[in-house]
Formats: sequence, structure tokens, C-alpha cells
Amino acid sequence: MKRSLSRWLLALSGAVALGFLPAQHALAQTTKKAQVVILATGGTIAGAGASAANSATYQAAKVPVDKLLASVPELGNVADVRGEQVFQIASESFTNAHLLQLAKRVSALSKQKDVDGIVITHGTDTLEETAFFLNLTVHTTKPIVVVGSMRPGTALSADGALNLYNAVATAASPTAAGKGVLVTMNDEINSGRDVAKSVNVRPDAFKSAWGDLGMVVEGQTYWFRAPVKRHTVNSEFDIDQIDSLPQVDIAYGYGNTSPVAYQAFAAAGAKALIHAGTGNGSVSKDVVPALRELRAKGVHIVRSSRVMGGGFVLRNAEQPDDQYDWVVAHDLNPQKARILASLALTKSNDAKVIQRIFMEY
Repeated sequence: MKRSLSRWLLALSGAVALGFLPAQHALAQTTKKAQVVILATGGTIAGAGASAANSATYQAAKVPVDKLLASVPELGNVADVRGEQVFQIASESFTNAHLLQLAKRVSALSKQKDVDGIVITHGTDTLEETAFFLNLTVHTTKPIVVVGSMRPGTALSADGALNLYNAVATAASPTAAGKGVLVTMNDEINSGRDVAKSVNVRPDAFKSAWGDLGMVVEGQTYWFRAPVKRHTVNSEFDIDQIDSLPQVDIAYGYGNTSPVAYQAFAAAGAKALIHAGTGNGSVSKDVVPALRELRAKGVHIVRSSRVMGGGFVLRNAEQPDDQYDWVVAHDLNPQKARILASLALTKSNDAKVIQRIFMEY
């Protein structure tokens, strides 16, 4: 065996030396780069400011995907990349229709043999919602990485280029397979389920209450924990079978709150309402009667918490959820609770089933 391997290596080196086989071709025979597709949707990572001093004042979604990739030639060191412009919008304008279209494209690409990983460039305002939606609906073990930046590429302290490089390195890594949809920002790798934008003017904006999964350092991934909630191939939601999403809206709890917003959303067709409550998803005594009435009319009530960095809502604490037939969002923030409630309603209109889904995902 050793003698055969030695003869093969000697023949290969001889062919390269004599010019019969180019050196780069010989290398390709032994090391093949991962094939990574970058789906661009716009956002700050594709933004531009009037001057290098503008890190918070700029226009999002200005740079097309080909120029974005050309601005980071080092991407070719970690993968063979190709880009596709899916949208070119600021992410605060993402709709359910955008989510469905993007997820279906990701799903289709994940089935291709010439695709090893997928990166989605995205505005940071709703990045966490898109990442969670993909985590719930795309059935693949291939790495899917969502990435953005807090500053435009024209800024003195732009973070987009390194974030994108780290995203591609993560998507190209076999170690990222099977971990669900990931978000790489500020050298950290977070779960798309857990991560949230916690501040709007710093590059370390994205954090998880339960800690990041790992880090990317000079193109290498390092892992410290793995997600345990259901996702991707273990999810009961399949984007290939979903063509529309029920309307779910969010109403904010605060001192002196009233039931007006909840009633207006329901009148406009909401099938479920996410209550972004104070503390443990608390509901004002002035709002409880209206929410009970809406539930009696068929509108689901989901108690979540507006607490930044880790609201955790306990069932039957603060409110008798069993008695009112309400649902608690567990540890999901209001915007992610909206995503999951909408998907849950594609499966069942039973509050007990919806509660089971919130506990499992």
C-alpha cells in the first residue's frame, strides 16, 4: 500500500514538473473547495454612506451582489462562491411574501449536488426573524448562514467584509452541518433561533440570551455548544408545502395600555395576537377582558415578553393561561413568536397544539 502511494505521488510530481499536469490541477485533484451560493437581499451590508465618517447615516441596499463579492476577494480562499440577487431592499420592509420566496429558493438550492452551503446577506433590522423562519422551514443538514453588517462598506469601521468572509467560511465548513440556520456577526456564530439584535449602532449588536454556539477565527470555525430545539430536518414545517402564512400581529404592553390595538388587529383579520408584555408576559387588568373576548371569537392570544435579552414566560404565571386558553411564547421574543405562531396556525387551530409547538421549537 505504502509503495503504491509513493509511486502515485512520484508520478504526479513528475507530471507537474514536466508540464503535463498544471500544479493547480494537481492540487484540485486532492483538495476540492466547498461550493457556496450567496443569496443577496440588500440591507446595510449592501449599503453606502455619503462619507467614510457615516457609520449610522447611509442608504441600505445600494450595492449589487456582484460588486459585494468582488469587494472581498479573499472569499475565494475558503470556497468557490457564486452570487444571486434575490431582493435588494432594506430589511424593515421584509414581508411574509419575501420570507416565503427566499425560503423556497434556499430549499431548492439545498437540494442541488453542486451546493455545499448557502449564505444569505440580509439587513439587520429583521435578520433574526428571517433566520428563525429558515431554521423552521428548510429541510436540509447543509449549512445555511445568515449575515449582515451594522455599518455600510463605505464607513471607516465597516464590519461587512469580515462578517461575509466568516459567513462563507462557516457555510463551507463540514462542522457547521446539521446545526440549523446560523448567524455570523462580529466573529461569533449564533443559532438563528436564539439570536436577537440588542443595539442598533455597534458591531456587537447580535447576541443570544443563552450564549453563542461558536466563533470564526481567521476562517476556522470553533464550536462550544449545539442547539437542542427542533429545527430544519427535524421540523414539522416544510417550506415546499407552504404557500401562504396566516396573519399574526404584535401589540405592545406598557403602563396605561388599552385594548385598542388588539381589537384593531383582530378586526383587520389577525388570527393570533402576540402580546409583548412586561416582565413575565404580564397583561394589564384593563386589557384582560378584551383579550378574553377576542379568544372567545377564535383569535389566539400568545403571551410573550418585551424584556430585552431574554424574556422567559412561564405558563399560568401572572395569568391563568389554562383557564383562558391562551398560549405562552416560552423564551421567544415577540417578533420570533409571531413567526412561530403563524407557522403553527398552518398546522392547527388548537391552542394546546400551538403551545406544544412553542415548547418544542
